[in-house]
Amino acid sequence: MELRQIEYFVAVAEEGHFGRAAQRLFIGQPAISQQIRRLERELSCPLFDRQPRQVQLTEAGDRFLPEARSVLAAVDRARRAIEEDESEGKVTIRLGTCSGLGDHLYRMLNNLAAIMPNAVVDLVSTPSESRVSAVMTGRLEAAFTHAPPPTDAEVDCLDMWLDPLVVALPSWHPLAAQHEVSIADLADVPLRLLPRRGNPVLVDCVFQACAEAGFTPRSEPPGTTLDETLAAIGTPSTASWTVLYASHARLLTNRYLAFRPFRESSLVINTMLLVPRDTGTPGLRALVEAGRQSG
Repeated sequence: MELRQIEYFVAVAEEGHFGRAAQRLFIGQPAISQQIRRLERELSCPLFDRQPRQVQLTEAGDRFLPEARSVLAAVDRARRAIEEDESEGKVTIRLGTCSGLGDHLYRMLNNLAAIMPNAVVDLVSTPSESRVSAVMTGRLEAAFTHAPPPTDAEVDCLDMWLDPLVVALPSWHPLAAQHEVSIADLADVPLRLLPRRGNPVLVDCVFQACAEAGFTPRSEPPGTTLDETLAAIGTPSTASWTVLYASHARLLTNRYLAFRPFRESSLVINTMLLVPRDTGTPGLRALVEAGRQSG
């Protein structure tokens, strides 16, 4: 049994898909499939029930998953022990990121540098589905999230800051001349919003506010990225709109776009930090304090 086989197994189990696991690990899908087949042959039982669109753990795979995570966590602790720079006393903190952190992240990192000058933060872009398990198994010291974890997850979820949403409009649109925009004013303007799976908390917040204002937004296709979506909104053709975190919008300057706050106080997103329940390292305590100072 090889360590990479265990790593591949955990990735597929968490993603529920061989292709997404391959993207997460930056390797080819055939390599993952081949190694998991070898692992199954060694264990003399199938670990996954393979369906056309997804894979599910078998009963054996379900029993194997927590043990596999424990192995990866132990290896990770051993690797960190070797990587620690004893001469300089550096403390490495691996932090899972999410969308919409904006200038809060900059302030947090600067606050951390003041609180613990020997801390080094390794920022890791992690899919939302795997952040909880990454913190539970020690692959990450902490991870940002906008959605509370499952009630049975062995992590704590700490409030960091509230971030209002802002509307992004073409700078030539009449609403751009207003200091604030009511979401009801946007009923006749098409909405460009990334798919819900990318950020369900934000999408649900926007659609609920629209429903409370008495309309269902007309949708236009967004870009594959936020930058592409903003470029489509900024073109001098048909008006459209989207939403951003205020902390993100503060980092953007674009003469083709206008960013305006909403009048509705409900359009606010809570940013939280997932941390392990049984760990209180100095680095983690400093990170939490730095985050709360940046709110």
